[in-house]
Amino acid sequence: MHDFNFKPKALLFDLNGTMINDMEYHTLAWYSIMTEDLGAALNYEIVKKEMYGKNHEVLERVFGKDKFSPAEIERLSIDKEKRYQECYLPHLALIAGLDDFLERTKAAQIPMAIGSAAIPFNIDFVVDGLNIRHYLGAIVSADDVQISKPDPETFLKAAAALGVAPADCLVFEDAPKGVESALNAGMQCLVLTTTHSLEEFDGYPNILGYITDYNDAKLNLLF
Repeated sequence: MHDFNFKPKALLFDLNGTMINDMEYHTLAWYSIMTEDLGAALNYEIVKKEMYGKNHEVLERVFGKDKFSPAEIERLSIDKEKRYQECYLPHLALIAGLDDFLERTKAAQIPMAIGSAAIPFNIDFVVDGLNIRHYLGAIVSADDVQISKPDPETFLKAAAALGVAPADCLVFEDAPKGVESALNAGMQCLVLTTTHSLEEFDGYPNILGYITDYNDAKLNLLF
């Protein structure tokens, strides 16, 4: 890690790819809809690159702003989330070591929140399915913000809900757009290497370090 004189007063977690390793299932669900249902000539890697933000933002980036009506976007979004949950449910699990890390953080009286571009339907699926709601002082979802990451609104709202200054928050993220969102919010960041290569994070000055999971001994320096 670059600097661990920093002692956070709150921890903010992205959800997908950060607390659970499920991004493959989101990408597969979108890939199925885009190529099989909508007939787009896209390969898996192209679809993977667009997996950030709200569902309507994903559709607009890939197909253009006026391709679908609001009703069609809603239908496609619901279908995508149902496919994702059906495929991921047998594999639903916290990233290794996170259960113990959440318990230690709670014991240290450091408040925690989720700041995610996921919709409540999916956040509830994970939080209640894994019984971790009691660790969380706040949850900020896609429905709570006007603009998705890399806009800072998600993390700023999470910090405000916990009553902690942005500069005192540490964000856990797995995606460059999420790290950029933390940077725009004035927050330091730890990166989970579950989804993206290290090279994709070049140039972000707010990254304290990288971990593969929550068993990493470097996390002991937080307390």
